Amino acid sequence: MDRVLLLGSAPNSIIARQWDNKNFDRIVAINNAWQVRDDWNDLIYPHDLLPERLPPIVNENQNLVDEESFVPAQNKYGGFIYAGGTMAFTAAYWILDHFKPKQIAFMGCDMHYPKKGPTHFYGTGEPDPLRDDISLTSLEACAARFYVLALQQGCESVNLSQLPSRLIFPRASETRSELSPQFRTLDQAAVTDALALEKELGYFVLSGRYWKVARIIDRKQMLELDKLWLAAVPSVLTQHL
Repeated sequence: MDRVLLLGSAPNSIIARQWDNKNFDRIVAINNAWQVRDDWNDLIYPHDLLPERLPPIVNENQNLVDEESFVPAQNKYGGFIYAGGTMAFTAAYWILDHFKPKQIAFMGCDMHYPKKGPTHFYGTGEPDPLRDDISLTSLEACAARFYVLALQQGCESVNLSQLPSRLIFPRASETRSELSPQFRTLDQAAVTDALALEKELGYFVLSGRYWKVARIIDRKQMLELDKLWLAAVPSVLTQHL
């Protein structure tokens, strides 16, 4: 598979309604983002999403993806504590595991919440990624980790949004283009050190409900891990931080 569009619920996600679906091989929506366009293929959502928030009609070409599918997928990439406990990253790892695309194009997944005005395309919602969560000591580091692991698997990560973003991915348009060489050079020593530290820490929860063991996780060690992942990606992606 070449390219997957991952749709979140940021205010600008409705721009994606204008895009030709020929630019994507698959469209994956997160939570309420199934409302953005009706030709989505997969809807990924957590266990606590209210039933009335799910689409009333799901056709034969559409799939609902819950924790029975996405938890095992994310566990293959180290689990939620390291990957980041937000649905944007969860959906991205699920896509990476299931479809092995050459590019994942993120839209409406910026995790940047203005103090005034709408936070989501449907109005004001809960800025979930900003909660005090041991897996989210740095959203940018979570993004860097995904960027590295995806690129090692032959998959590019790009951001189609033009709004301020916590994703460090290169910006792109809705039409397909490959990353330039400056975005492909990883610091392999930092990658090796980050993976070694993850293994040493041993923070893995098979069920995915990592918050139940949050009290035993060392925040200082997680911050050190964040530094390593940020050092692993091309400096052009982190120079604004």
